[in-house]
Amino acid sequence: MCGAQGRVVAASVVDHIAPHRGDHRLFWDPKNHQPLCKPCHDGAKQRLERAAARP
Repeated sequence: MCGAQGRVVAASVVDHIAPHRGDHRLFWDPKNHQPLCKPCHDGAKQRLERAAARP
C-alpha cells in the first residue's frame, strides 16, 4: 500500500490478503500473506475490509 503511494516504508505486520475469519487454511497460507506497515494495516486495510463486508 505504501509502494502504491510512492513511499518506501519498512513492513512491520504480516497481513492476510483475504480475511481468514477463523479459516486456518487461509490463516497459514503464505500466498495469502503480504507485508504492510502498521499504519496501512490498521487504517487503510481495515477500511477496505469493512467496506467489502457491507451488503
